[in-house]
Amino acid sequence: MPGSFRGGWRPLLHDGMIESLELLETECRQCRRCPLAEGRTQVVLARGNPSARLLLIGEAPGAEEDRLGLPFVGRSGQLLDRLLANAGLDPERDLYIANAVKCRPPQNRRPIPAELVACRPWLERQVALVDPALILLVGATALQAVLGVKGGITRLRGQWLAGEGPLLADRALMPLLHPSYLLRNASEAEGSPRWHTRADLVAVRRRLDAAGAAPACSG
Repeated sequence: MPGSFRGGWRPLLHDGMIESLELLETECRQCRRCPLAEGRTQVVLARGNPSARLLLIGEAPGAEEDRLGLPFVGRSGQLLDRLLANAGLDPERDLYIANAVKCRPPQNRRPIPAELVACRPWLERQVALVDPALILLVGATALQAVLGVKGGITRLRGQWLAGEGPLLADRALMPLLHPSYLLRNASEAEGSPRWHTRADLVAVRRRLDAAGAAPACSG
């Protein structure tokens, strides 16, 4: 998996997980469950550490992600990486990063409900394989795709939500503002979207530490 084993993670994974991730990649790249397959350059599955305790789920690939085959590598992703680093989180070591939809929608529009439904089995398999303790839902589309909540991202951001059902039980989920929104709101002043996001990510780092799952890069 192009994103999964970057940074030398492959030796740290047991054989069963490697085989399962590689099978997921192979099957997902053959997916034709919705019309997005016709316009993609490549499937965008994940990047980061599949052994991480923290899973980040975004919306869908953009142009740069579609070109490189990795999520969150365009301008939004670069900002996300900086915000994570400021909170003491290494995007390649401390997180596994994926999207609710694996193929780029035309003109970078939001995925429609049918596309979210078509991609849901791939996302569910990623969650089951990575088995994270904490999940970050980045943006309103991720919130809708995972929890079925439409809207409310500004009200729910920064709050820990309890997962329910066979897949999400015993996992804590936090909605976050999408970095594309933060790019349009560049203020760093107290109370600004970026200020809130920085505080939210600090809370995420503290939760990891308190759970005894401190990122491997901590001293």
